[in-house]
Amino acid sequence: MSQTQAFDRALVSKYDFPGPRYTSYPTAPQFHEAFALDDYRQATQISNTDSLPKPLSVYVHIPFCKSLCYYCACNKIITQKTEKAAEYLDYLKREIAMQAALFDAGRRLTQLHLGGGTPTYFTNEQLAELVGTLRQAFRFDTRGAHEFSVEVDPRTVTPDRIDELRRIGFNRLSFGVQDFDPHVQASVNRIQSEFQVRGLVKAAREAEFDSVNVDLIYGLPLQTVESFDATLNKVINIRPDRIAAYSYAHLPSMFKSQRLIRPEHMPPPERKLELLELTIQRLSAAGYVYIGMDHFALPDDELALARENGTLQRNFQGYSTHADCDLIGLGVSAIGKVADSYSQNAKELSQYYARLDAGCLAVKRGYRLHDDDRLRRDVIMALMCHGHIDMAYFERHYDIDFTHYFAESLDKLAGHVADGLVTIENGTVMLLPQGQLMLRSVTMAFDAYLGDGQRGLFSRTV
Repeated sequence: MSQTQAFDRALVSKYDFPGPRYTSYPTAPQFHEAFALDDYRQATQISNTDSLPKPLSVYVHIPFCKSLCYYCACNKIITQKTEKAAEYLDYLKREIAMQAALFDAGRRLTQLHLGGGTPTYFTNEQLAELVGTLRQAFRFDTRGAHEFSVEVDPRTVTPDRIDELRRIGFNRLSFGVQDFDPHVQASVNRIQSEFQVRGLVKAAREAEFDSVNVDLIYGLPLQTVESFDATLNKVINIRPDRIAAYSYAHLPSMFKSQRLIRPEHMPPPERKLELLELTIQRLSAAGYVYIGMDHFALPDDELALARENGTLQRNFQGYSTHADCDLIGLGVSAIGKVADSYSQNAKELSQYYARLDAGCLAVKRGYRLHDDDRLRRDVIMALMCHGHIDMAYFERHYDIDFTHYFAESLDKLAGHVADGLVTIENGTVMLLPQGQLMLRSVTMAFDAYLGDGQRGLFSRTV
């Protein structure tokens, strides 16, 4: 995105409708329970026998939280019973052994990400035990390029714990801040101070973490332009390497916790656009580079460099600098991607435990891609990561006539072209600077599964 780009609120509003985030294609609504354990095992065999096997990535979902954040739509379990963490860790260790047995021992594990829930619900000892189990089961890549990251709730850790996370082996941290305004924090039941976060980021710098990310959310109850401007001031002053500014999706009919938010506290739709405009202006003026979707990074950060040199990737954790990996999902509800398949573990903790007790993998549903899926996935990822589609490239690699094969998709982009968001000329579909914020709506034109009934399953695109 051009750092001096004008924000056209009318256009942003026009293309702000529900749509996928495309951390995968096809997206999760296409997953089904007919995808069985045999399908997953076959995918791992195909993955192992590839002429150049991909590196491995592991995502571990830790669902527990000690308190409820009203806005949260994640798979979570609110409990003060910390013994549940010990039980869950035992099951994770069993799942790790079962999954590791399916992959060739020589394949390097280059990415590890702990998400939640609250990963730091685990004690230092439990986290060390988890990482130690993974280290014994897989061949950890200890070269400089590895990414071992953990999401951190600032309310649950001290600077000493940050230092311990580094000793355990993590080299990247992501802090959930959301908003610093005390009224906004009270309205969503997540109270943490700037002083607290600043001290933790300072500790991360002293512990020599490679990257620090801060998550923000705009569109929360009681947010105003003035209050969020103050939050942005504080975050910019803290100077994290990366900032993710997510649009809050208020769906109380789907997420029970969101019903605790008072309806009269919700900002009007035009307020969200004001907050988005403010965020772009402030972060751009502060020197952050717009990566795509909701992500910003300092110019010397690996994400910004990958965007510049064309090596940016996208997976279930968002944007990445690493080559495409086979992703192993561990824990309740975790999603994986192995070979040309997606898989998801059981979403209910009781079902997750029952499957492992029966000696089975926890995979409950999934999807195996066919030829059209693979083609469309690569087209969509080209747009999401690089902002353009080289038709000749796809014609060579997939033996198609691009304009004929995607005639319907190109027709759907007529409005985007007329509005100056996209050009289609000289064998290239090119996302223009004005269209960066509307990227998801552009990408949706190439999705073969999006019908009117499906759009309601997704958050709004801006």
